[in-house]
Amino acid sequence: MSKALNGKLVTVFGGSGFIGRHVVQALARRGYRIRAAVRRPDLAEHLQPLGGVGQIMPVQANLRYRWSVDRAVEGADAVVNLVGILAASGKQTFDAVQAFGPRAIAEAARGAGLSAITHLSAIGADAASDADYARTKAAGEAAVLETLPDSVILRPSIVFGPEDQFFNRFAAMARMSPALPLIGGGMTKFQPVYVCDVAEAVAKAVDGELTPGAVYELGGPEVKSFKECMELMLEVIQRQRLLLPIPFGIAGLQAGILERLPGKLLTTDQVRMLKVDNVVSAEAEQAGRTLAGMGINPSSLAAVLPTYLDRFRERGQYDAHRLA
Repeated sequence: MSKALNGKLVTVFGGSGFIGRHVVQALARRGYRIRAAVRRPDLAEHLQPLGGVGQIMPVQANLRYRWSVDRAVEGADAVVNLVGILAASGKQTFDAVQAFGPRAIAEAARGAGLSAITHLSAIGADAASDADYARTKAAGEAAVLETLPDSVILRPSIVFGPEDQFFNRFAAMARMSPALPLIGGGMTKFQPVYVCDVAEAVAKAVDGELTPGAVYELGGPEVKSFKECMELMLEVIQRQRLLLPIPFGIAGLQAGILERLPGKLLTTDQVRMLKVDNVVSAEAEQAGRTLAGMGINPSSLAAVLPTYLDRFRERGQYDAHRLA
């Protein structure tokens, strides 16, 4: 249930995506009116039932067209940017979406009289990275803070939840394939964070509870290797599959082919990203710039994965309840 409307309007860029729908719901529960700025408003109707009648309204906006960004932030009391891509496609390049886009949003927000926005980046953002994803994430952060220094930057590790593209993808592969690939031997470390915990962090930023100008790193309660993540996923879906280590060199060659095919199952940029651990830094821990520092107790993989991966079991989600 959402609270009574508080009279404030929040524009959420990327509100119809995986993380976006949970952010919209978290804000709606706090009583905000939400303007979900998306490229295809006709595909964002699923957001409206997350709040009261008229509380959530999709509007058209494309980060490559500044006039649409200006229009989307007009009259807003707060702005959230959640837009990001894992693979470039056509005009939706990393530079356009993750570097140019955040600057456009920050400048539009400044023009609308706002002093800050909430910007979702990613752990691993690095201006010196050879991965386009990490490099442009860093460029986006820099653009936002240069334009609006009081903005809050949130860097999550890999995000999991009902619509994620990580555990769902590998669980789907496990239904069809006798083996799952472990790129780089599966040694890369992640700190998977539940999407609802990320949404709560965004809502706290909008509420003004976080430190202006700070960069927060969001991770779950456990650090797990790629291999350990796959082992847990297979345990949840009750399937046994061979975990096949693939050296980075071979994975890069395979990605060079796969990224040219529909669906882009793997890209060379993603292979580069997997060479670096994706966990909360010691500096962020010590400074309290984490979920725990916000007062959020993060949910574990073991507690959440069974709630949405059970459909990948041999007999589906009702497997545990079938008659003897």
